[in-house]
Amino acid sequence: MGKNLTKRSEDYSKWYNELVIKADLAENSGVRGCMVIKPYGYAIWEKMQTELDRMFKETGHENAYFPLFIPKSYLSREADHVEGFAKECAVVTHYRLKNAEDGSGVVVDPEAKLEEELIVRPTSETIIWDTYRKWIQSYRDLPVLVNQWANVVRWEMRTRLFLRTAEFLWQEGHTAHATREEAIAEAEQMMGVYADFAENFMGVPVIRGVKSESERFAGAVETYCIEALMQDGKALQAGTSHFLGQNFAKAFDVKYANKEGQQEYVWATSWGVSTRLMGALVMTHSDDNGLVLPPKLAPIQVVIVPIYKGEDQLDAISDHVAPLVQELRSRGISVKYDNRDTQKPGWKFNEYELKGVPVRLAIGPRDLENGTYEVARRDTMEKEIVKGEEVVDRIEFLLDDIQKNIYSKALNYREEHITKVDSYEEFKELLESKGGFFSAHWDGTVETEDAIKEETKATIRCIPLDAEEGEGVCMYSGKPSKRRVLFAKAY
Repeated sequence: MGKNLTKRSEDYSKWYNELVIKADLAENSGVRGCMVIKPYGYAIWEKMQTELDRMFKETGHENAYFPLFIPKSYLSREADHVEGFAKECAVVTHYRLKNAEDGSGVVVDPEAKLEEELIVRPTSETIIWDTYRKWIQSYRDLPVLVNQWANVVRWEMRTRLFLRTAEFLWQEGHTAHATREEAIAEAEQMMGVYADFAENFMGVPVIRGVKSESERFAGAVETYCIEALMQDGKALQAGTSHFLGQNFAKAFDVKYANKEGQQEYVWATSWGVSTRLMGALVMTHSDDNGLVLPPKLAPIQVVIVPIYKGEDQLDAISDHVAPLVQELRSRGISVKYDNRDTQKPGWKFNEYELKGVPVRLAIGPRDLENGTYEVARRDTMEKEIVKGEEVVDRIEFLLDDIQKNIYSKALNYREEHITKVDSYEEFKELLESKGGFFSAHWDGTVETEDAIKEETKATIRCIPLDAEEGEGVCMYSGKPSKRRVLFAKAY
């Protein structure tokens, strides 16, 4: 099974697209801009879902489901929100087809026009806040802590598997609170949950911060974010959490009676991550041989490949391996024993390398005699011979060590690619030659931000929560600046 992957150093974008397809994660579909997530890719997404869902529930959230279709009038109620999404909306105008009179196929029935068009969900704030009006009357009904696992549609002109597609999968949390302080604490807490997940499960180091005004979510008062850095020096927004103030409560008239019986508008948040995380996972760790998956999210953590001639040798190896498979599974380790006779061991090694399986065991007749296994780790490609009685403990150690090692490698790369710059000329030069995050003073104006974006395609990725305070001058305008922010080119 020849990988024939383009090298990252030659064409990073092409390498990514080839890897996603060859590793059986996803493929383009017959619907323009939409992807098919294949079973192996979906298995990774399911593991992500499982861990995130557990973390959401541990912080008091419950799952619910809201309609895919949103009446057009709902989007009109919050001005910033509709302006932010208007250009990306898919619109349903009719509810019926009919056979064409000339027999050429089906056509839209002009008699079946909807009285009010429906928007295919780009995000669910409006439909959810219309619902919350019915759920919330008193302070006793608060807080409402709801999450939804769903698909959304945002009409993209330029698409790329996982990173930007017209339809994608995600979760979106929507909460309602009695006070401003509670809502801000919720938005900050969920940014923390996302950062914890990214670092401890995905092995992706992230920077926590807030977005500049022009980069905020449409309708938000504040947007908290986690920003990651890919191997090509471009940033990727890995998750966002929004403090929505009372904007949606006022737009949908969601009030509650406080303890004194007075009517007050509730305070809101929303937060989400999507299948974009799959792209982050691929681009942060993988190499020219294929995927490198963090053990905590790998669908197959250990694969065992028998090397044999004839049925008798295979039977002997299979009998020997069976207790090991059982022991690994009893310890919560996902293992595959690949005894297919349709492919040779070398082909299988190549396949599991490409698919990023963290640990590979090989066992042949000589290993059987010696009571050993050849053990290979995917991240460093190192191999060793391990005694049978030590192999389970060794596998457990390796899975833990690989998880730590790939995080450490990604963190070192990021730290080497955070550059402090003070002049605009230096910024432009290093942006092209080095890439990564650039810590620079900014005067706080949208005009300066827009000008830098127009000239360099770099944007303010975030104002880090631990941003370096201190007077300085903006690298672009020379005007006074109170802190440094992080610029980068981004996906």
